[in-house]
Amino acid sequence: MSDEPEHRIGEGPATRVSLSLPEGTAEAIRRRVGKREFSSFITSAVERELRGMLLDEYIADHERRMGPLPEAERQRAREMFDHALGESGQWHTAS
Repeated sequence: MSDEPEHRIGEGPATRVSLSLPEGTAEAIRRRVGKREFSSFITSAVERELRGMLLDEYIADHERRMGPLPEAERQRAREMFDHALGESGQWHTAS
């Protein structure tokens, strides 16, 4: 059996989950995007956070193997990942 997840970030059918947020946060989201776009907003935010976490894992893996990256190179890596994958790009987990 494969260790690969069945769906990557941003793929697969929608699934219902329970989510608790501070009321002030929920109100701020509703004011900005409206009630109908609430789920889409949360999905986009979570996907961005997950992709950022994966990029951090990629960089940490690279640094374990090759040594520390200067800050300018870290920023360049982030820009390259953003450009290559865009908001809808698919990311695999780091090994």
